[in-house]
Amino acid sequence: MTRGRALVEQAIGRPVAGFIAPAWLYSDGALEAARDAGFALAEDHMKVWEPATGAVVARGPVVTWASRSRPRIASSIAFAALARTALPHVLPTLRLAVHPGDCGVPALLASIDSTLRRFLRTHRASRYDSVAAAPKALAA
Repeated sequence: MTRGRALVEQAIGRPVAGFIAPAWLYSDGALEAARDAGFALAEDHMKVWEPATGAVVARGPVVTWASRSRPRIASSIAFAALARTALPHVLPTLRLAVHPGDCGVPALLASIDSTLRRFLRTHRASRYDSVAAAPKALAA
C-alpha cells in the first residue's frame, strides 16, 4: 500500500485523502497495512474512520453505482431512486461513490446527476480531505 500510495500521489500531484478497499473488503491485513501506510481515512458502506486509531469521523451510508452488468446497472438505478426518496430526510451524512466505468453508461450518469442534485438540496457537499481536517467534536 505504501508504494501504491506514492504512485497515486505522484500521478495526481498531491497527497491522497485516504484509502478505500475494492468493494470495501477489508481483511485484518488490509486494515493493518492502511494504518502502517499512514492513510488519514478509510471507509466502508456505513462509515469513514481513521486507520491509525479506529476513530469514526463520519457515519452514513454510501450510495454507489455499478456498471459491470445490466442487472447491476438496474439495481444501482433502483437503489439510488430509493435513496433519493428516503435517506435525505433522516440522515445527516450521505456519501456517493462513482466508479470510472459508471461514467460511460448514460443511464447511470442520469441517476448520479439526479441523486447529487437531490442531496444538494438538503446537504452540504464536501470532500474527504475536509472530513480529515474537521475538529473531532464536530465530525464524530
